[in-house]
Amino acid sequence: MPKKLYIGNLSYEITDDELHQIFSQCGQVSSAKVIRHQDSGKSKGFGFVEMPNDDEATHAVDRMNGFDLKGRPLVVDIARELDRAVNPRGGFKEGSSRGRTGQRQHGGQRGRH
Repeated sequence: MPKKLYIGNLSYEITDDELHQIFSQCGQVSSAKVIRHQDSGKSKGFGFVEMPNDDEATHAVDRMNGFDLKGRPLVVDIARELDRAVNPRGGFKEGSSRGRTGQRQHGGQRGRH
């Protein structure tokens, strides 16, 4: 199963191709994506790299975490999966700790005595 790596503290000028090329030094790269603001298209300063080989992905984390890229030390780690209580549209699934209104369901008003 491919490993997805989180790449943080990216230079705002870096492209998907540059990210792919840099991580290819550590092994085969399936995909490389710089995350961008939907409206402006500007980089958010982080991205993801997918590598099909677990050993190469681990090597990439060890080698590239702290690596200086365009004057910025990269933050590289195995990407975490999204919390399953959050649906893809950003809200909470039914049965989670919050209802449709976003109110906590364990009662009481916060901060009122």
